[in-house]
Amino acid sequence: MSSITPIAPMPRYAVQVGFTRPEILRLMDLYGRMVAAGHWRDYALSFETTKASFSAFRRTAERPEYRVEKQPTLRLKQGMWILYGEGGQILKRSHELVNILAPIERRLIKLIAD
Repeated sequence: MSSITPIAPMPRYAVQVGFTRPEILRLMDLYGRMVAAGHWRDYALSFETTKASFSAFRRTAERPEYRVEKQPTLRLKQGMWILYGEGGQILKRSHELVNILAPIERRLIKLIAD
């Protein structure tokens, strides 16, 4: 005799990770300053069930120069913020967004000084 196992009900909507208003304002502020310096020309936002990412491009058709990801599942481990380089390598991990953006902002100071 076979038994029927009930299937767990699916949620009506999947939980999506996103940026809070202060986080997106901080990212857009940095993006605006890099555009004004003539370094970046485009950006992309991606929201998934496990992560949210902000990518900055020098040109539209290239891979992103930097990608900032927020992965809340890692907040108790290595930090939920990750900075990726153009080749996909992890440049920095942190619990705070400010620490992730510091290397990019240092580069902005060098761009303006030149």
